[in-house]
Amino acid sequence: MKFKNLSKEQILISVNRLTRFKNTKEKYLRVFSDILIECLIEPKFKKSDILNMDYGEITQIAEEIINTGLFEINCKIKPNYDINHIIKNYENSIYYNDNETQKFLNNKINFNAVIDLIAKDSSINLLWLKCLIENYTMHDLKFLREAYVLKYPIEKVILAEGITEEILLPEFSKYLGKDFNKNGVQIIAAGGKNQVVKMYYKLINEIKLPIYILLDKDAEENINQIKPKLRKTDKIHTVTCGEFEDLLPKSLIIKTINKHFENFLTVSETDLISDLPTAKVLSELFRLKGLHEFKKADFAKLVRDNINEPSDISEEIKNIINELNN
Repeated sequence: MKFKNLSKEQILISVNRLTRFKNTKEKYLRVFSDILIECLIEPKFKKSDILNMDYGEITQIAEEIINTGLFEINCKIKPNYDINHIIKNYENSIYYNDNETQKFLNNKINFNAVIDLIAKDSSINLLWLKCLIENYTMHDLKFLREAYVLKYPIEKVILAEGITEEILLPEFSKYLGKDFNKNGVQIIAAGGKNQVVKMYYKLINEIKLPIYILLDKDAEENINQIKPKLRKTDKIHTVTCGEFEDLLPKSLIIKTINKHFENFLTVSETDLISDLPTAKVLSELFRLKGLHEFKKADFAKLVRDNINEPSDISEEIKNIINELNN
């Protein structure tokens, strides 16, 4: 077998993708396939060839390429696979993995050597891996998660419609003393209520974790699609007053706008009085005031930076956080 060596950056990207919160079979097959296609000189495989190969063979080739790459860039190679067992047990604790997928998880990638490549500003899953390597004799993964605020191991999933929830819910929860990263909470923005249904159908066939589904008030049809498949561990919460943005206190919205645009304008509560949804009111306000286009994600990030007092969190948001933790 002849192959090109992986670079430091390629190894780090591969390990990053292998340790993300994503279906085990999907991520391992994709990462290992990419390595074989990119690096192998002889034999040469097409993607279709790899899909028909035994997963054990794919794993053996990929781990040799990765480990050789680690050796060539002078990482400290340690013949210890405790971390591999921890990762395997973790993946099996949250995903429904078949016997073929176990072949991916039985790899002998030298994760210990990867520690030299993980910087302090790396993604949280890589920091979790680094923590595991440094504390491999410590088997209380929840203790490590809480002590180092690492999110992994993940214990529950929030499935929401949009980006606003994804950005703001962790911050609201953190202010209330329930840090998502300390408590192992993963939030997923599906991209709309119809996508929430599709994502839920997919997740219940993949993960063993409880799922908290957060939907806008107008999602009655979607809720009826979910209910027949709703597991006992899962819960649906419907926003009572419209969309998630409608749960934001007007005082928080005003504070956010006035602080960010303090050199251009100020707004008051009268500017927000309307029967329309908050997002539409803000979009029109931005247009009338000559501001840049209103974008939910950008505005949510501004709001996030201004959550600093109890009145910034509405009662329903508090209820959502309490439900999540119960």
